[in-house]
Amino acid sequence: MAEQDDSTVRLVAIDGSRGSDVAAAAEALAAEVREHGASCVISRWDASGLFGEMAQAEVQQRQVSARNLTLVFAADLVFRLRWEIRPALAAGHVVIAAPYVDTAVALARACGLPEGWLREVLRFAPPATIRGWSRERKTDRAWKRRLDRGYPEYCAAMLAAADPRFRAKRTRRAMVEFLQDVKGPKPMDLSKRGLEQAARRIAATGNPPASPSPVASRPRTARK
Repeated sequence: MAEQDDSTVRLVAIDGSRGSDVAAAAEALAAEVREHGASCVISRWDASGLFGEMAQAEVQQRQVSARNLTLVFAADLVFRLRWEIRPALAAGHVVIAAPYVDTAVALARACGLPEGWLREVLRFAPPATIRGWSRERKTDRAWKRRLDRGYPEYCAAMLAAADPRFRAKRTRRAMVEFLQDVKGPKPMDLSKRGLEQAARRIAATGNPPASPSPVASRPRTARK
């Protein structure tokens, strides 16, 4: 995703292979942005509830594939853009999308789907002004198969339930490699110092809105 002029768009994407790390990075950056005087909201995955609805099916009825999950991610992102991201940007807020496009692309690529198809499916998503990778932990380990931790963990749980041959550890390792290989401007540093520098840059892009935005996603769980 190419960067845009900070004076017109303030969409920040945070992606990664571990949902808890992505969520923690988003919360930390949002706190720093607010400390610098700008209003900031977070748009999270499953704002539409589609993933939660999918998880309600019995294991025997789940005809789940990486392609299915990518299409559901795209549908959920359409919802996020329509009801969260674009309204908040129009109101002058900073929006942190965590996760955003690169998480879905890297995970699906790790599962064997072609990048060209993935980028075509997600081409409707506007480029982020700034992007960053979460500071990954335990990258040598497989995901915990938890429906409530994040998009990668959810996918790992659903794919393993649908196919016992699914190899979570190998898939996560490939996802991390794909994220590191994504073309585009260098991602921002999400260390403590990097967060402060990014927040200063983001907050300087315009005056904060007069009132907080009501459109941020609440943390969701997709458990039964």
